[in-house]
Amino acid sequence: MCKVFKVSRSSFYRWYTAGPSKRRLELSLFTDLIKTEFDQSKKRYGSTRIAEKLKRKGYCISRFRVAKIMRANNWVSKHKRKFKAPTDSNHSYPVCRNLLNRNFNPSRLNEAWVSDITYIQTNQGWLYLTTIIDLFDRQVIGWSLSTSKFTYRSNYYSSLENGYKQAYYKHGFNISLRSWDTIRLKNI
Repeated sequence: MCKVFKVSRSSFYRWYTAGPSKRRLELSLFTDLIKTEFDQSKKRYGSTRIAEKLKRKGYCISRFRVAKIMRANNWVSKHKRKFKAPTDSNHSYPVCRNLLNRNFNPSRLNEAWVSDITYIQTNQGWLYLTTIIDLFDRQVIGWSLSTSKFTYRSNYYSSLENGYKQAYYKHGFNISLRSWDTIRLKNI
């Protein structure tokens, strides 16, 4: 085999008995350390932050060497995107009239209800919470939770229906079931 590779016997046996080089051992150590730091940061840290952390722990390694090791192992940091509100105010949809005219202090119960949709970010994705609040006593009348923003109408009407039932049973809100069904069917 030495004749085929044109290497002397002594060089081959020196390589065979020597084991891994100091550089190879160092690379293995740094690869393990970088992998540990990378996983602890939930794969968010890049080479700069990992190099700084390792330097604080007493290891002498440059950012470029960390980047080279990360590139060799296909470890790419995740960049957290800036939150952008999913609201588009520039649209051609009809806008409802302002019936409250900034009067947020009604004089009696069930005179004014307001509604809003809140976006909640979870590990599994976005949730959309639709709530209806009575402005007189600031109590939540009805709410609905959904995984899709585009079911806002059904969410809104299910929370409105819950609110109507709660107001009817708690406060004696006077509306007939037939007129409620008419309102619901007309707006869906």
